[in-house]
Amino acid sequence: MGADEHTDRDVSGVAFPAVDGRRSTSATGQAVLGDAARPVDTDLAAAVENEREWRKAYPVHVRALVEAELRSEATETAVPRAGLDSLHERFVFVRQGQDLPLEQAMAAPDGRLETARITGRGTPERDLLVPYEGRALKGDALHRQLDRWVDSGTVEPSFAEAVRLVMDNPDWRDLSDRTFAILGAGAEMGPVASLAAWGADMALVDLPRQNLWDRVLHTVRDGAGSATVPLQHGVRDPDDLDEVTSAAGADLLTQLPEVGTWFDELSGPVTLGNYVYADGADNVRVSVAADALTARLCARGSEVSVAVLVTPTDVYAAPEEAVLDSMDRFAESGGVSRVARAASRGRVYAPNYEGLVTTPGGDRYGIADCLVAQQGPNYALAKRMHRWRARLARAQGHVVSANVAPATSTRSVTKNRILAAAYAGAPRFGVEVFEPATSNTLMAALLVHDLRNPKAPGNPDVTLPHPLDLFAQQAGHGGMWRNPFAPRSVLTMAALLGLAKRR
Repeated sequence: MGADEHTDRDVSGVAFPAVDGRRSTSATGQAVLGDAARPVDTDLAAAVENEREWRKAYPVHVRALVEAELRSEATETAVPRAGLDSLHERFVFVRQGQDLPLEQAMAAPDGRLETARITGRGTPERDLLVPYEGRALKGDALHRQLDRWVDSGTVEPSFAEAVRLVMDNPDWRDLSDRTFAILGAGAEMGPVASLAAWGADMALVDLPRQNLWDRVLHTVRDGAGSATVPLQHGVRDPDDLDEVTSAAGADLLTQLPEVGTWFDELSGPVTLGNYVYADGADNVRVSVAADALTARLCARGSEVSVAVLVTPTDVYAAPEEAVLDSMDRFAESGGVSRVARAASRGRVYAPNYEGLVTTPGGDRYGIADCLVAQQGPNYALAKRMHRWRARLARAQGHVVSANVAPATSTRSVTKNRILAAAYAGAPRFGVEVFEPATSNTLMAALLVHDLRNPKAPGNPDVTLPHPLDLFAQQAGHGGMWRNPFAPRSVLTMAALLGLAKRR
């Protein structure tokens, strides 16, 4: 049996479709990407569907889809709608050994989840405080650091501008007018700590693991906000955190219908934040579950807003100014890189961009190909799903927050030996890898900006030059887009340098 397949005995809840007794992740991912490509390039769709070495060749097709969208005159929702429709039509929900369509399963929950509410005991933070290199930056110190990140090409200027607006408008961080429904409440890159410090009301979902909830709920209790959490069973004393943490949580994979019903009880404006992550094929499964919940909440109307974190290791339409900056840096690169490039026949120290792509509207973008092949096609599909939903939600009238986050030394990265080494060596190639506390605070500030600033790119009333420009603005890519070299062309050297550094 292939590493990307499992039998019916191994699965319950949200699952890949079964074909001939196997649930092939590669076959499903290939079919979904082919369906997504068809509205903009039928030849690309055929190439995707006929690819025989998917796990090796998928980066080529993912890149080709971004370029095809830039060149196409198809509607802004063509690709995201086709991709999401394909996912929802293919994926099933397995309960008691029976495969059910997702929509049918979500309409038939098996019981209900209990609820507990935790109220913070602190007072809201007055200043925006960003942890960085052992300090909590605020005010002038934070302004200076934002300047340094912009000057070094670590973040786009619009990223720094958005953070500055949040600093200048402290009232924006009064979030009492909405509920933040957070999927993946315990995620290192999630906004729970910041939202709690700023006094937000949250509805939190994550796996039923007591150590996870002990950390999350103590963060809420120490903050100025409040949170409701689902419980597997009732508790005698809802003020006893130990008792609550032992019962808290819900598994999106196996309890999707029940979480959907629990979310139905949320009232008023809701911001649904998707921060879920799992390894391998489970990453796609939990992303499908999160997407099903997002679609369900969005059906309420425009009072629902959508937030996702967008990974830096993917393919993007980079703004022309960033591309030209990268090309200038490449022209100025030293002799060592030129010699190595010539000796490797262009495989190492390759230029980050091959040129610019002109859209039908006359705007120009470069293809920022930052995919890390070692993360695999399941990772790429899960992250593509998040981007499709953000784009579709925006087109349907929902405010969205969908910003490229910096490369960050989370546990999911550092437990992978190759990626951990590459991240350790990345600074030698002009890429800054952020600590989780720095990244999640900055991205939480961007979330506030996107909800409060009517000129934010995620506001459906703002006209974008191209739908993919949603991710080109406010990107905190860590330097990957403005780097002179294509990330994959220096990945091996970065990993070798990182291994030596760690030793």
